[in-house]
Amino acid sequence: MNRIGDHAVVLGASIGGLLAARALAESYRTVTVVERDVLPDAAEKRRGVPQGQHAHALLARGAQIVDELFPGILDGLVAAGAPMIPGDDLAALYFAPGGHPMVQAGGFRDRRTTYTPSRLLFESHVRRRVRDLPNVTILDGHSAGDLTTTSDHRRVTGVTVGSREGVRTLTADLVLDATGRGARTPASLAKLGYERPAEDHVVVHVTYRSQLLRFPSGAPREKAVLVGAQPGRATGMGLFAHENGTWLFTTAGMAGHEPPADLAGMITFVEGFVPRRVVSALREAEPLGAVAQHRYPSSQWRHYERMRRFPDGLLVAGDAICSFNPLYGQGMTVAALEANALRQCLRHGDDDLARRFFRAAAKPIGAAWQLAVGADLALPEVEGPRPLPTRLGNAYVDRVLAAAETDAVVVDRFLRVSSLMDPPRFLFHPALVRRVCADGLRRHREAVRAPAPTENDRLARIGPFNRSGV
Repeated sequence: MNRIGDHAVVLGASIGGLLAARALAESYRTVTVVERDVLPDAAEKRRGVPQGQHAHALLARGAQIVDELFPGILDGLVAAGAPMIPGDDLAALYFAPGGHPMVQAGGFRDRRTTYTPSRLLFESHVRRRVRDLPNVTILDGHSAGDLTTTSDHRRVTGVTVGSREGVRTLTADLVLDATGRGARTPASLAKLGYERPAEDHVVVHVTYRSQLLRFPSGAPREKAVLVGAQPGRATGMGLFAHENGTWLFTTAGMAGHEPPADLAGMITFVEGFVPRRVVSALREAEPLGAVAQHRYPSSQWRHYERMRRFPDGLLVAGDAICSFNPLYGQGMTVAALEANALRQCLRHGDDDLARRFFRAAAKPIGAAWQLAVGADLALPEVEGPRPLPTRLGNAYVDRVLAAAETDAVVVDRFLRVSSLMDPPRFLFHPALVRRVCADGLRRHREAVRAPAPTENDRLARIGPFNRSGV
């Protein structure tokens, strides 16, 4: 271990905060995690995680990093009932992004597994492993206050924390803010005489509702069914195998489209774009508990990596830097990638740590942002600037997804990028471009040879549930 300091303080026991604490524990003699909520011992909901009852995914790259940080944790999650989607069997996933159902035949040679534990289960396992670290203390039931600094404000020296017992100051060599998208660091920087970070926003107005289910019989054959929004339909759905033999059914709408708040209405909401066998299974399902709801206004990226001046002894991580449209399931994996970047930066000491970390973290954040915002701006219903590179990129990605309907190699390359194993530029590899172009040429030739469709053909193709424009 490379000890570079005596005490580090992490604000927020979110996934991002807990993973950051694990990275810091290798380089600081003691680490204190400060959390406003009183944390449960088990996998129970808490106020600070309002999205905790909705679906979460640990993508393949995130799973690899988390298992490196906490060896054996993935086996523990599976033993506790967390489902996993194996990469060697495409039949385990029905995935239709942008209106293109991907081929379900075949699989991939590399070990690539996506885990879909509930947020509550995953957080409880990570929290337990962090508590077990001998030099980490979790101080729950405490709210973070003002930063303390040297007289010239060039270095952060600690933070005030408050509880029912009063207010005190924690002295620290490093304070890391992981308190989420509402983090106070921008305001604190302004108070100390620094500029606020520049921010990017893409307004999506997502509303999603989730219902826990049990299938008495006839559950879908896949581990997950995912249908994304597409131009002209700013709605989508997900159905995930869940813990203890249950399933989680989620419906979502963007740009003001809201799903109903009852199971029957949710099924009607999606039946026009979901396979009939899945709709039939949903109609036979038994609801467990109430429908959960969450609203998400906009994707947000605070560009700390662009700041010319930043105090020593302070870092920001997780949603406090960037939060993405949750429909793409990137959050926990990006948090893992940030923790991995922090771990690598700490191995080179604390000199210029903030600049090095923010630049390193910007790489995975930028990749996830490009994927999520690109998909959002592919929908005309979402407002936002669409410069020529964005329009060209979205047009090409649509052709990639069209090729993925029949070509498992294209599926392989796309899923490696979307699971954050490869950067988005890999979608433009010459070998993949050739396959995509070949598919487009094949489709063009088939369209030229095909007879002109009749009105009856058109109605048959769009299906009975879509004729009204739903």
